[in-house]
Amino acid sequence: MGDVPALPRWLGLSGLLPQMACLAVLLAGPAEWREAAQAIAFGYAALILSFLGGTWWGIAAAAPAAQRRQTLGWVWIAAVTPSLVALACFLPWALGWTWPEPSLVMLGGALLVSLGADAKLGALAPRWWMGLRVPLSLGLGLLTMGTALA
Repeated sequence: MGDVPALPRWLGLSGLLPQMACLAVLLAGPAEWREAAQAIAFGYAALILSFLGGTWWGIAAAAPAAQRRQTLGWVWIAAVTPSLVALACFLPWALGWTWPEPSLVMLGGALLVSLGADAKLGALAPRWWMGLRVPLSLGLGLLTMGTALA
């Protein structure tokens, strides 16, 4: 992360704090906070996953026009996928099915898999992009899975 500018680095890392707090509550907090901590962990992971799709959309939109037409069709599809995955993860709760553990695992996995799209952006993304994305996606993905298992 040494090449990542200070502000994105610190803001990005601070974005792990809500999930860390939820996991801490699940591991050592009062039992009456457990359900709220799981719901907050789910909501936060879903929001960040959707936000990540928005960043891909923005990177694609900022690409030169010729590159957008010829090589970036996959980015537009990838950019809307995180929001659809987050919505799919919400449906079990909305329908009264088993929730939140399976949904948290799915969101955590989606955050980990998102690194593939990040890497494929290549030269379109800032040169420090992967230096930021790897620890953040690994961190939030694993913390989200941890909240499912706690």
